[in-house]
Amino acid sequence: MGGGAKPHSRRSTMSPRASFRGKNVVMASRGRAPWYTPDGQSVPAYVIGIAGGSSSGKTSVARAICKGLNNIPTVLILSQDAFYKYHTQEDIQQAMNNDFDFDHPDSIDMELFSQCLHDLKQGRATQIPVYSFQQHRKSLDLMEGIMALQAAEMRELYDLKVYVNCDSDLMLARRIRRDTVERGRDVNGILDQYLRFVKSSYDNFVQPSSKYADIIVPGHHNDTAIELLVTHLQKQLDARSLRFRRELVELDSMAPTPSEVLSVQLIPQTSQLLGIMTILRNANTKRGEFVFYADRLSTLIVEAALADLLRQPKDIRTANGVSFHGVDGDDSNIVGVSILRSGGPFANGLRRVIRDVPLGSMLIQSEPKSGEPLLLNLKLPLSLHSREKAGSMQVLLLDSQMGTGAAALMAIRVLLDHGVPESNITFLTFLVSRYAVHSVHRAFPSVRIVTAAVDDELDEVRLPIMPGHTLGEVSADGDFGARVVAMHDDVIDFDSDGGFDTPTGDALGNGLGAGLRFSRGERKEKLAWVVRPGMGHIGDRYYLA
Repeated sequence: MGGGAKPHSRRSTMSPRASFRGKNVVMASRGRAPWYTPDGQSVPAYVIGIAGGSSSGKTSVARAICKGLNNIPTVLILSQDAFYKYHTQEDIQQAMNNDFDFDHPDSIDMELFSQCLHDLKQGRATQIPVYSFQQHRKSLDLMEGIMALQAAEMRELYDLKVYVNCDSDLMLARRIRRDTVERGRDVNGILDQYLRFVKSSYDNFVQPSSKYADIIVPGHHNDTAIELLVTHLQKQLDARSLRFRRELVELDSMAPTPSEVLSVQLIPQTSQLLGIMTILRNANTKRGEFVFYADRLSTLIVEAALADLLRQPKDIRTANGVSFHGVDGDDSNIVGVSILRSGGPFANGLRRVIRDVPLGSMLIQSEPKSGEPLLLNLKLPLSLHSREKAGSMQVLLLDSQMGTGAAALMAIRVLLDHGVPESNITFLTFLVSRYAVHSVHRAFPSVRIVTAAVDDELDEVRLPIMPGHTLGEVSADGDFGARVVAMHDDVIDFDSDGGFDTPTGDALGNGLGAGLRFSRGERKEKLAWVVRPGMGHIGDRYYLA
């Protein structure tokens, strides 16, 4: 069981959801908060090992803990049952005859179990097998178990070790019910297997492992023990809470160093490019014209990014029968991942350059109370599902602009956790603030940024929340953290060009809401980071009429 972020408040509307696959259960809130430091280093997940006899109630205890946490960060209940060793046809026949010892430590692939748990603890993607008790086989998809505390290498991975103690008669009764109902076995076979293998394993291996437990929980009527465990885990998760968007801005107030400048590839600042940027920055540009020039700009940036990717030499014969020394134009190792929603405008530009490029997406937006980025949805191309395959891929991360760099750090950390080398990640963006340059380079110096502009200013401004409308940064795309603040009594006047005057007198053009006025007590606000001179909210301007 792991989690690296603070649970949401019990008043939150973000209720957890669960997905089940056998005994393996993933409990997830509606967003994964940062699981890494401002320097991009993963914070290890909190891991609990739960051991006990067969049918002692280990899975029930794990699920009761998840239920007690209420609104929780992402939690995985990982069952030892998924890690039985590969069975030959002879083994399968013995198992069908209740003549195979599933309860001996040698029946578990501890090496694979330990590796999967180690990857999960470090935040890395891994493949967890699923075991079928009907067919006695494993299938690859995607900690609790009787031997959870027996192996020393496993105990070293746990932050908390729990042993579930249960009466032997009750465990046998539960086992008979489970195996007859869920696994279709007959009572005689169950009792024969219990007497020959299960009880011996419990006496020799399982029960002696209880000496390693930090806490022993009853397998029946254990509400008080669960409550104590939940209280302890709440404290652990609170201590691991990571809130650093403002810290990024404060840390990044200095001018970029020469090495940071080199990590940014500014595409040639031609008159054509400056003309396109002028049209896109203009608050009065109509949507159709904005979309056309945004697509043009994304194509220019993609072409510039691909120009420096290494290509293998290739000799060909031309249509005129002449030998030509060229390079291999194969783009099969290139994929794109868009940070939604503002990364969407890059999709058309990328497909103009690489027609059949696989595209994935990450939905990263701001948590309403803290303004910190939340990973809400992840759909990566198939080539990134395998860590081995991901290691050879070139990934283009797509986002329209980078403000604080918070969403960029989250997106890069996701790719690293899936096995993509840092040097194989290129971030494409229309414009980036110098603060984001510093954030990304400090954490991931090998990541390249390709952009059309680097803007100097990043201000935190107050934005009104209009019912039924998205205003500027209020939609809170991940790289522009916006958080709700209390009712505000000041009046905001919107300018004729769609900008508005903040309480400090600064004008912010965003192309929306011209001529509107809020009176005292009629609105709520969000605080949001805004790049200046910037382009406003690119996602809104691209997609909304």
